[in-house]
Formats: sequence, C-alpha cells, structure tokens
Amino acid sequence: MQAPGEDIGADLARRLVAEQFPQWAHLPVRLVDRCGWNNRTFHLGDELSLRLPAARWYASAIEKEQRWLPVLAPHLPLPITAPVAVGQPGDGYPWAWSVCRWLPGETAEQDPPKDLARFAEDLADFLLALQRAAATDGPPAGKHSFHRGGDLAVYDAETREALGKLHGQVDTGRARALWDAALASRWERPPVWVHGDVAPSNLLVQDGRLCSVIDFGQLCVGDPACDYGIAWTFFDAEARRAFRARLAPDPGTWARAKGWTVWKALIVVAGLPGSNFRQLALWRRALAEVLADEDKPGDDDP
Repeated sequence: MQAPGEDIGADLARRLVAEQFPQWAHLPVRLVDRCGWNNRTFHLGDELSLRLPAARWYASAIEKEQRWLPVLAPHLPLPITAPVAVGQPGDGYPWAWSVCRWLPGETAEQDPPKDLARFAEDLADFLLALQRAAATDGPPAGKHSFHRGGDLAVYDAETREALGKLHGQVDTGRARALWDAALASRWERPPVWVHGDVAPSNLLVQDGRLCSVIDFGQLCVGDPACDYGIAWTFFDAEARRAFRARLAPDPGTWARAKGWTVWKALIVVAGLPGSNFRQLALWRRALAEVLADEDKPGDDDP
C-alpha cells in the first residue's frame, strides 16, 4: 500500500520555499528518512524543517500546531516542534504547510534507548507536564484528532468487525474482554492536553535519553488514555511498570489505554481499510503484549 503523499517530493518543496520564503531559497532541501505517514518532512538547511501534509485529512493540523505549540512549549520539560512560519497552497500543492525549527536527535524507532525504564519515566514526566498545562479553549477531540482523546466507542463497529475477521487467529475472547472493559469507563475529570500520537517515531533520543517530542498533528484536549498505548507498542514489562507507576493513572484510564491499543492492533492485523500495513509487525507485537498483560495485585495502586 502506497503511503499518502509519496508524490510530494523535494523539488516541490524547493519551489514552494523559493516562491514564498525567498530568504531561505538558497538552503538545501532534503527528504527526511522515515518521515512518517501523515506528513512529508524535509530538512531545510541545518536549522529548519518543512512539514507538508500528505493528504487532505491531515491538513488541519498545520493551523492547530501553529496556534498551540508556542503556547504549550514554555510549560514542558523538553523541546517540542517549534513553528517558524506557515506556507500557503501553491504550485499545485493544495494545503497550508509549516516551516519549523529542526530538533536534533534520532527517533526512538531508529535509536532505541538502552535504559527503557528511564526513558519511560522521562516520557511519563513529559505527558504529565502536558496535562498540567491550562486546557482552556483548546481544541476538543474530534475528527481533526482522529478521535484521539475522545470516546473509544467511535471505533466500536470496526473493532468488532476486526474481531470477527480474526476469530481463530488470535485470542479474540481476551481482546473482546479488554475492549468491553475500555468502553465501560469514561474520563470523568476536566479535559487535559493530549498529544494523540505518542509513538517511537515521534520521540527523539540523544545520548540514550528522551530529548524532544515532535508531530502534534493530533493534538487536542480530552482523555489522555490514548497517549499511554506506547506501554504495549514499545515498552517491555519493566518499562511498562515504570511508566505506569510514574503516571499513576486510575484503573479506568489504564483500561482505556489498553482499549486504544487493542483497537489499533486489531484493525491493522485484520487488514481493515485505511490501516498502515507497513506497521503490521509492530502491531502484531503490540497485540500480543496487551493480550498477555495481566494486571497483578497492586497494579491499580502504583
């Protein structure tokens, strides 16, 4: 399956920069390796980057990031994506796009930290700081965030379709029980800031430590449970315990975190339309991890 935006190349990016930001026209433009599914990302010289949405449904993220990331940055313990300018449609490219500061480091996907438990604690501290930032007037979860931060029930029909397709291939009884437990709980507190796509590809590492968090395209205010799914998509059991202990989520929030993981893993493994099949191995592993993760006595009281 071709990723969205694979026809958005460096030549187009150079032309857009030259037309709209001639002060940077002399800087080289290079496609970033593994630049993600939602955007095509380019180096612009050594200190800037370009983010061009790969499809219409990702385009709303540009305005959101331009508006809110400068507001959130002072409240966070690590650097985040820093918008510098916003580009406009042009040269056949139909959406707004961003110029941002380049953040050094390799993604955790490319350079996995050796001390994963410490990395998990650092990430938990970042997420807690994000949640403490004032959420007044922040964008509520919805279509723009692919319902991250919102009600899991939006994905109930496709989750049950995936369960039907995978009957006999995975432990659908356990998966269904986790899904039902997730749907049975709600976030009863005021909405908080939610990153929406906490994944190894959006976490930068230097010297083995988490150094930056990027790609806030699904940023919203709502229920933070979706941000905790990395516990099963990337962490081992020790790191997962450290992550949970630092976050100290209530049992319902942890159940919904499992629900978000079950939903995404099931639809990818079942091959439902719209899934990123390039991540099939990752989501097979995540499904196995979350299905095997039995809460032990005391786990609900970190």
